[in-house]
Amino acid sequence: MLKKYEASTFILRVVLGITFFVHGLVKFQGGIENIAGWFASIGLPGFMAYGVGLLEVVGGIALIVGFGSRIVSALFVLLMAGAIFKVKLAGGFLGNGQGAGYELELAFLAMSLLIAINDSKLFALDQLLFNKEKKETNIRKAA
Repeated sequence: MLKKYEASTFILRVVLGITFFVHGLVKFQGGIENIAGWFASIGLPGFMAYGVGLLEVVGGIALIVGFGSRIVSALFVLLMAGAIFKVKLAGGFLGNGQGAGYELELAFLAMSLLIAINDSKLFALDQLLFNKEKKETNIRKAA
């Protein structure tokens, strides 16, 4: 049972990481200045576009390799909550014909929340880097 859970969480972590990475990459490729202008048009400071884009790119890579998954996922939860409440909520769950709804952001929020709560250790860089310390600590405690 545990192996199935870890495998499914690993798949979720990697897919979520790829998705956020691509979303962030597109922000920079399409001209981050345009995104900054759009942020300003909806009442957010334009410089936040750079932070969001950077979080999506760097955080996406971190999720893919499994480095700081819980922290990155918690940041993505906050990012998606902000996107829902500031941008998408008025359009409804499925949209209003003029724009998309918040269903995708809600799904990303739920996926990120699952990883933030439960972590994802299978094939995670965290385990490779920090698990050795934990094993040595456990050996000392047992002795």
